[in-house]
Amino acid sequence: RATMKSLRFISAEVFVSNAEFARKRLGGVAHNLFPLLFKASYLLEQGGVIHDLVENWPLIDFNMRKLLGTTVDYEEDLSHRTCLVCLESCLTGLRDYVLNRSSLYVKRLKVVDLTGIKDVEVQFCDCKKAMGRWARTQMLSKICLDLLVYLQRAQHKADTSEINIDVLIDLFVTERNYELVVQALLKRCHCPLKICCVAFRSDNLALHKFFYIIKLADPSSLRKLEIVHNVRLEMEHLEMLFSTLRFPLLMSLTLPARTFNVRRFTATDEQMLCSVAEKMGETMQLTELSVPYSILTGRIRKLLSPLKTPLKVLDVSNCSLNLADMDYLASSSHANHLEVLDLSGHDLCDVYPSKFLKLLRHSSSVLRSLTLEDCNIQDTHLNMLIVGLSPCQKLQEFKFLGNPLSSRALKHLFAFLCELPMLKNVEFPVPRDCYPVGITYPIDDASLCIYDHQKYERVAEELKLILLRANRDDVKASTPLFGSYDAAVQETNNELGAYLIKSFKETLEKFTTSLKMS
Repeated sequence: RATMKSLRFISAEVFVSNAEFARKRLGGVAHNLFPLLFKASYLLEQGGVIHDLVENWPLIDFNMRKLLGTTVDYEEDLSHRTCLVCLESCLTGLRDYVLNRSSLYVKRLKVVDLTGIKDVEVQFCDCKKAMGRWARTQMLSKICLDLLVYLQRAQHKADTSEINIDVLIDLFVTERNYELVVQALLKRCHCPLKICCVAFRSDNLALHKFFYIIKLADPSSLRKLEIVHNVRLEMEHLEMLFSTLRFPLLMSLTLPARTFNVRRFTATDEQMLCSVAEKMGETMQLTELSVPYSILTGRIRKLLSPLKTPLKVLDVSNCSLNLADMDYLASSSHANHLEVLDLSGHDLCDVYPSKFLKLLRHSSSVLRSLTLEDCNIQDTHLNMLIVGLSPCQKLQEFKFLGNPLSSRALKHLFAFLCELPMLKNVEFPVPRDCYPVGITYPIDDASLCIYDHQKYERVAEELKLILLRANRDDVKASTPLFGSYDAAVQETNNELGAYLIKSFKETLEKFTTSLKMS
């Protein structure tokens, strides 16, 4: 659907479409037109104009969410366009704002907010190249360090001493950009551009490096903390982290797999779990918690009950929850506020069906996203699943990959899903009858792609036809066999792959050495 543009926005597009003309005439542009021209330039990917607009920004703040979001003149939200050309131009323009002594306007800029950018799978810009969160972290850090070097060499300190701009950003740090980001944070107080970390993501990083950089990032200002994949954080490290640092504004916490493992708990570990939970409740404002692949059997109450604020997002996928855990979740105050819920890896319909239905019923008024992957949902469970989903009228996303459902059951389920008015995205499994007879679930990675592809395509077309006949062509239905798109993982997959190969090599060498010794 074409988005309506005001005459002001159309005029702005015409003005910036001739980059050379526009750049020469910025000096005569009223201050209040800069945001309008910026969005028009971003839409048309006019990198040179974007650079000059930022370099001469006359306003006190520069907020990407507000600038690219829905506006009166142009309703389309462009914040999901992480266009390389546009974002590079923004950051170099910001650098030159500091260096430009002959700026067209008085330098009033105090706050630059880059946190409103959304990383997505498909880029709609012409260049088709994205600048992801990791690359934005890298470039901003480099710009800050380059500025310091340039100012020292050119002795511009007197010209820039009055410039202090807080740059709000979501940092993404791995082994590859660690040193650069550390240096930028260490020298932050000397740079006119002050990196202010609002969200922090760490992957593929040694534990001692994580502890060092998280202190530099100023935990007191963090609202979101993601520690994922190859950061070997265990419960004792988490307890140490929360004991030494305070996160008073933290609302979202993601922890790596096996942070908690009750199968090897001692009495000391039980006390430590209580300590971690208490600190999460007393010193944070958590509304989002993700602890996938931790072993939390019988401990969900201990972990969640100290929280002072109800959770809106909860990921307890593959956490080996038992009946008592599900009973607590269904009855707790959190249930009525859950907007995003991931219960993957639990046999919900066979082991605790009543608790599962109760949880869905309590969260139905607000639930937007539900993930039930590898939950052993079979054809015999279909009616129960439909009963559970029926009250969830605000559901926008439903993911249930890895469940042994037949083609017939999927068609029945899709006919029901058409009735959920706000549904936009469905991730469904390859039908069981497309796999060889005797396949066991959960299906291992080696067997995941060994199915009748032609039959799957026919079934997928029939499912989409069910949506079309119900006038639900607004629903996207897909089968991403190896999981949903993750922008952060996609951006750093080369580094992650190299790390995995290195780890495998080291394990193999240790195994070979042990064989020789024996």
